[in-house]
Amino acid sequence: MSALSHLDKSGRVNMVDVGDKAVTQRRACASGLIRTQASTVDLVMDGKAPKGAVITTAEIAGIMAAKKTSDLIPLCHPLPLTKVAVTITPDTALPGFRVSSDAKTTGQTGIEMEALTAVSVALLTLYDMMKAVDKTMVIDAVKLDMKTGGKSDFGGTTD
Repeated sequence: MSALSHLDKSGRVNMVDVGDKAVTQRRACASGLIRTQASTVDLVMDGKAPKGAVITTAEIAGIMAAKKTSDLIPLCHPLPLTKVAVTITPDTALPGFRVSSDAKTTGQTGIEMEALTAVSVALLTLYDMMKAVDKTMVIDAVKLDMKTGGKSDFGGTTD
């Protein structure tokens, strides 16, 4: 196991110096889901949710959250994002909704936290917008699906 990178030799917390790292194209994709009642999926898909355009609002919230990741996660570097996409799809088999994100940057450090933050906030927004009609919701399976462009690529590429 590697040493913890956010601790210096004396154990003090510090932001990792990425100044000597190569500038590369970096990409990360993440996903998660929210389980709901089947009737909640129907309500949202029929456009009858009390709080309005649930999916559009949650997708925008996820994108906005990715842009604020360094404000939310201590010691996370602010990154110049070149792309953030959040996609929410209903899944009647769950029942619920699946959320995915795709984030890109050109920089010296990874973009995994932005992809994960986008998914997490989109899921929280779905929860917030549907909580009045569904008290049984469960957010689950938030994970990093892939990352490329750093020294430890993971999960291949997605289009």
